Amino acid sequence: MIRIGSVVLTLAAALAAAAAAWWISPWWWFAAVPLALLGLLGVRDLVQRRHAVLRNYPVIGHARFLLERIRPEIQQYFVERNFDGRPFDRDVRSIVYERAKGTDAEQPYGTERDVNEPGYEFLIPSMAPRPVPRTPPRVRIGGPDCSRPYDMALLNVSAMSFGSLSSNAILALNGGAAAGGFAHDTGEGGLSEYHLRPGGDLVWEIGTGYFGCRTRDGDFDPAEFADKAAHDHVKCVSLKLSQGAKPGIGGVLPGAKVNAEIARVRDVPEGRTVVSPPYHRVFSTPRELVRFIARMRELSGGKPTGFKLCPGSRRQFLAVCKAMLEEGTAPDFVIVDGAEGGTGAAPLEFADHVGTPLTEGLLTVHNALVGAGLRDRVRIGASGKVATGADLVKRLVQGADYANAARAMMFAVGCIQAQRCHTNTCPTGVTTQDPRRARALDVGDKTERVRRLQEATVASALQIMASMGVTDPSQLRPRMLHRRIDPSTERSYEELYTWLAPGQLLAEPPESWAADWHAADPDRFTV
Repeated sequence: MIRIGSVVLTLAAALAAAAAAWWISPWWWFAAVPLALLGLLGVRDLVQRRHAVLRNYPVIGHARFLLERIRPEIQQYFVERNFDGRPFDRDVRSIVYERAKGTDAEQPYGTERDVNEPGYEFLIPSMAPRPVPRTPPRVRIGGPDCSRPYDMALLNVSAMSFGSLSSNAILALNGGAAAGGFAHDTGEGGLSEYHLRPGGDLVWEIGTGYFGCRTRDGDFDPAEFADKAAHDHVKCVSLKLSQGAKPGIGGVLPGAKVNAEIARVRDVPEGRTVVSPPYHRVFSTPRELVRFIARMRELSGGKPTGFKLCPGSRRQFLAVCKAMLEEGTAPDFVIVDGAEGGTGAAPLEFADHVGTPLTEGLLTVHNALVGAGLRDRVRIGASGKVATGADLVKRLVQGADYANAARAMMFAVGCIQAQRCHTNTCPTGVTTQDPRRARALDVGDKTERVRRLQEATVASALQIMASMGVTDPSQLRPRMLHRRIDPSTERSYEELYTWLAPGQLLAEPPESWAADWHAADPDRFTV
């Protein structure tokens, strides 16, 4: 009501000044006209649907857009950086915004990056480019134990929970997924009506709190899980072991955001802070994990089931691979969440220093599955600052079958990284449970932005692959991605890393893998 009241007061002040100009002195027109213009601008801001910031902050919200247009110094500080001062790639931010708005355009004057800087990576074009495929390829998820496989898009919405995000944000994300034919990961906050109403395909994520399928004591409830997993919109089920932003610790949803609706969705008390434990109750060994994944698949009626993690110890993941071999069953997919990703709040030390970056995590998981002879039955998803077509192609080269995006999708629904998520005062209505603020996020407009972003990003990836001489992700090879080592040296990924052959760990592990493979124990998580 404050935002409407301020506009009404401005218009009232304009009328009062106009009356004073008529009855007292013409000089009052110098106040009446500006006040009237501001009031009319406020009305326009309240009724427009493109910018949630203006709907929540009429008139003064224009200051943000004014700063974006001032180049280069002010824009560089306020737009190109996160608000904690750490740099964020301007090219990536602008690409995401423009594609979401449907105004993606080519830029003049080439790259602004230093291509001689160590760490710079580039994809290798072909002298014989191929035509761009008209239909984006999809990835079949579902191993031999899965009776209801799912064809996954190359880019999907990564895990973000209802509760952390507003109902309108969830509606827009799922609506975009429904319109564009890609999947939407629910995050660990339960399965809400906002995930189901638009009709988009869902990957239902189950975390350590078992929200939406938990007993009163916080244990896993198989009956409730089976009932909800049977929903037609639930295409896959994912067990979250850890996330990139804060591997090894649980999540926290402040009590101020736990309203009656969220409490009902998560099966938790209203108004109390919700803490996800750092570990699962349903398993404590690699073998128990593999068995539980198989049990979830059975309870879901044969739908693809897997797990998500931010990799840590290679030895522990190899222990899981050994458990798969000994149990004769395996997950249908593994989602690798890089330490550089994560839209949720996390302790700064964890965000900066704990967990494996996505590149190394993908290489570990891909090679472990290949070396154990399991890669043909387990698909790999990649999550961690995947925002552009080039990001997607790089992750496919590094071993992923598909990718998920969180931050880019949040930008599409209006996030400006104000970093007020935990305060319930998000200025764009994305990460708040305040109905007045969430109402500013126009679902129809943001649904279309999500769809456009995914479509344009996948199209860009296909165009890049075609320029590299390939028409399908399966044709990508490690030699096609290079990294600058120093100003005079660059190497391909084929040269930089060890790539295992199918079943190599079972036959003769290479020296660099042998110690971890032999020490890996399917009956305990060895550090």
